[in-house]
Amino acid sequence: MNNNRVLLMFAAMLVVGAVAPFLVYPTFLMKLLCFALFACAFNLLLGFSGLLSFGHAAFFGGSAYITGYLCRDLGLTPELGVLAGGVFSGLLGGLFGWIAIRRAGIYFAMITLGLAQLVFFLAMQMKFTGGEDGMQGIPRGMLLGVFDLTDNIAMYFFVFAVFMAGFWLVYRTIHSPFGQILKAIRDNEARATSLGYDVDKFKLLAFVISAALAGMAGSTKALVFQLASLGDVHWHTSGQVVLMTLMGGLGTVLGPVAGAATIIGLENLLADKVGSWVTVIMGGMFVVCVMLFRRGMVGELAAMLNKNGIDRSGSGGH
Repeated sequence: MNNNRVLLMFAAMLVVGAVAPFLVYPTFLMKLLCFALFACAFNLLLGFSGLLSFGHAAFFGGSAYITGYLCRDLGLTPELGVLAGGVFSGLLGGLFGWIAIRRAGIYFAMITLGLAQLVFFLAMQMKFTGGEDGMQGIPRGMLLGVFDLTDNIAMYFFVFAVFMAGFWLVYRTIHSPFGQILKAIRDNEARATSLGYDVDKFKLLAFVISAALAGMAGSTKALVFQLASLGDVHWHTSGQVVLMTLMGGLGTVLGPVAGAATIIGLENLLADKVGSWVTVIMGGMFVVCVMLFRRGMVGELAAMLNKNGIDRSGSGGH
């Protein structure tokens, strides 16, 4: 993607983001942005590093509890709470990654799932988390001591800023020399090793960055809804982010955002109409997507544009 297209993409995102809360319910948009950042973080690991984690809910939900505790019980400001959540998840990701990257494929995935279940158990048993009731009454607070985040519009722009910062970091990572090495490891790990790269070190760093961004997404969600619950650390949340990434387009820049918008949008639209059947509908859509659109929505669109001789505008591709 050339520089003009990059600038155009970010400019379009900023314009759409600035106008959106005046046209669409801000709380819905904030939830969408939190999960979009979560999906982008996960895509960095799976789409560009080739590592399938079933434990990313541990970072998403764990940071939600940490931010909630710091902001509610210790009185930290929201920006410090979100940063602390990201640091916590980065450290936890370092521990998880150090253990898990020693294995590959399904073994790696199962180790991450098992470790995440330990976090779920701790969240259910520890007193400060509120157990099955969750951690309630998390204050939104005052951003930088100036902006009152109890106002939905102010809160939206804070969440949007966090999302754009995270999205930019993911973009810069995958388009850096480090990102090129990650792609080389994904495509042919043995060859990357033969070229002298410390494969485990690069995998671990990718895992830490992905975990930290997933944690920031969970932290912002906790502030938006003033709640951190067991659902945030449940394995179902890990499965949900896999679905978003694959449906939007694995290994593309905008795919996770499109996938998150599709899933969250459909859940919001169908929840009152079909109730619990919404999960069945999502599952059916996923099966159709995997069978007919294996590159995801953005991946298929990029392929169509390539076929017509137009450079890809949002794939970030392989």
